[in-house]
This record gives sequence, C-alpha cells and structure tokens, in this order.
Amino acid sequence: MSISTEDFKTIQKFFLEHTGNSLEEGKEYLVEGRLKSLVYDEKFEDLQSLVSSLVRDPKGDLGKKVIDALTTHETSFFRDKHPFETLKTAIIPELLKSDSKEIQIWSAACSSGQEPYSLAMLIEESFMDSRDWEFNIVATEISEKMLEKCRSGLFSQFEISRGLPPHYLPWFFQRVESKWQIKPELRERIDFRYLNLCTHWGGLQQMDVILMRNVLIYFEDDIKKNIFEKILKVLKPGGHLFLGSGETPVGFEDRLQQTDFSTSACFKLVSG
Repeated sequence: MSISTEDFKTIQKFFLEHTGNSLEEGKEYLVEGRLKSLVYDEKFEDLQSLVSSLVRDPKGDLGKKVIDALTTHETSFFRDKHPFETLKTAIIPELLKSDSKEIQIWSAACSSGQEPYSLAMLIEESFMDSRDWEFNIVATEISEKMLEKCRSGLFSQFEISRGLPPHYLPWFFQRVESKWQIKPELRERIDFRYLNLCTHWGGLQQMDVILMRNVLIYFEDDIKKNIFEKILKVLKPGGHLFLGSGETPVGFEDRLQQTDFSTSACFKLVSG
C-alpha cells in the first residue's frame, strides 16, 4: 500500500493547517505506515479512498483519527530527569515562599500522560508538608485518543519500566489485569484538556511553570513565533518555561532568559 505524490501533498497540507506540524518530503513511508491500520479500521479500499474522504470532511471524525495516527507520542515517566530535579530543589521551594497559596503548572502536549503524572507524584512525595497549598496541574494534548489514555491512567509494564522509580509503583498505582493504573486520588489532581497549540489558548490561567518539551521542533518558524508570543501572555512574570533539549526561544531571548539551573532548557520570563 503506497501513497501517491498528490495524496502525500494533500496529507502534508491537512496536517500543517490543523496541527501546525510539517511533514517533510521523504516522510511518505511514515505516512503510509501510520495510516495503513486506519485504512483497514475504517474499511477504506485504499489510501487514496481515505484521502478523498478526508478532503470532503477535514474537520470530522476521520480528520481527528488521521491527526491521532500521524502525531508523535514519544514520552516516559520523569523523562530527562533534570526538569523534575530543578522543580523539586529550586523552583517549587521558591514558589512556596510567596503568599499566593496556589501554584499553577501546565504540561503542554502531554502525549499519553507520563509527564503530568510524574509532576503529580513528585509533588505528592516531596511537598506533603505544604497541604495548605493548591498545586494545580493542567495537561493538554491535541490527540483525542491520547487524552482518553491520559484520563484512564492505565499503563503497560513496558511503560512503567521506562523511568518510574520502583518505590512509586505500590504508592501511586494499582494492578488492573495485565496493566497498572494510577490511583484515583492522583488522577483527580490533573485537569486533562484538549488544546491545539496553533489555535486560541482559551481557559488557561496565568502559569507559574510551563513544560513544553520536544514540541516546537515540529513547527514551522512562523508558528513557533506565534506560540512564544502566546507563552509570554500566559506565563507569569518570573515564571519558568521548560523546553526540550536543544530548543530555544529564538527571537524572544530578551524576555525568556536562560536560567543557571542544571538544565540548559529552562527559561525565566523577565519583565519587558
């Protein structure tokens, strides 16, 4: 099952317009591989039939399923470690010195949920003596399928083995047949929402911390610029932004200044 040049360009255009992500030339094999199962599941005759149906109704259920199939969902518990250590040892202790009694954290493009759940576990373990504080974690994702997984809190043994400290398993998880599920009291601490980073960021409060890691590498430069402009409006002055390794706020270095923490991908919003 191969994809024609014309159909690939149609998928490229659709994916860019609806997610802001670009599919480079040479990625035909990736599109073929990821859409193959969708062709069978939705009972299309071939890829061409799927693309034709997508063109007729790009905002329908099929469009959402194509986005789900083509979006990268690579993640793990406590991924890269440094951001979590920085939050634990420096940023959250500093925030706890304020009088607000509330800390707002946003995990953007949270994939299957390991990042926000890692944040919730870190807070539960390390800041149990701050019960009079509200730690509000918002986690957003463009994939409806991933949001379902996030809210279920169900993870395979393989997913558990990737980065989760062993002592967290009995503390925060319960066995459900062959999988492990985050306990209800921890699941309830996270507000999982649908959000397309390229559209309006409605309903978000001012954030103390934003984690938007390994996301911007998929966007075109003009879309990155638009996203950084929106970050400046959502992040509180003095708040911290975590990007992926090698990602930088190009063009916004005067407002988002690199910190001297152990992770080089942490930036602080300074008054402009």
